[in-house]
Amino acid sequence: MILNEPEGATPLSVELMAGLIPGLTTREELNEFEQWNIAAAMRWAGRSHRRLSKNLVTVDGLLLLHRKMFEEVWEWAGKFRLTDTNIGVTWSQVPGQLRKLCDDVKYWQENETYSLDGIAVRFHHKLVQMHPFPNGNGRHARLVADLMVELEGKEPFSWGRNAIGVSGQTRETYLTALREADCHKPQKLLEFARG
Repeated sequence: MILNEPEGATPLSVELMAGLIPGLTTREELNEFEQWNIAAAMRWAGRSHRRLSKNLVTVDGLLLLHRKMFEEVWEWAGKFRLTDTNIGVTWSQVPGQLRKLCDDVKYWQENETYSLDGIAVRFHHKLVQMHPFPNGNGRHARLVADLMVELEGKEPFSWGRNAIGVSGQTRETYLTALREADCHKPQKLLEFARG
């Protein structure tokens, strides 16, 4: 069984572990395999800008991106969670809440409610807060935000320039910024994303 979850991570239950495709036994092995799959998804995204520019801010587009990020690791990649977790909306509310969030983001884009970075970081925050998938929500939300700005010709975010997925000061700063964004104060998250 894989243990030693970093602070703020969704615990991997026995049910989730049953969906693990490769025969991995340690957190380090799982992290490495997931990172390999995410790198493949990023290459796919680089070749799919036209498709993503039309579909990124849609439920189907978000499901597809999650599937591409984790399809070689988890059987449930690209599928909504079916249980409640330590974070997020009730699992049965995920599809409707995600549709509403996509509508909100499209409104922000069309009306230039916030800067491009402001929209992308707010979208990231709301995705993390909602927690639509069994696992990989933070990494998915960061890639969504990166793709949003890249599709407009800007550099992707740095997200603190260090590994957020492991315990340490960078992760703690990220989690603190997310908690402030929960209170409608996204400035630290914006600064962290570009820092």
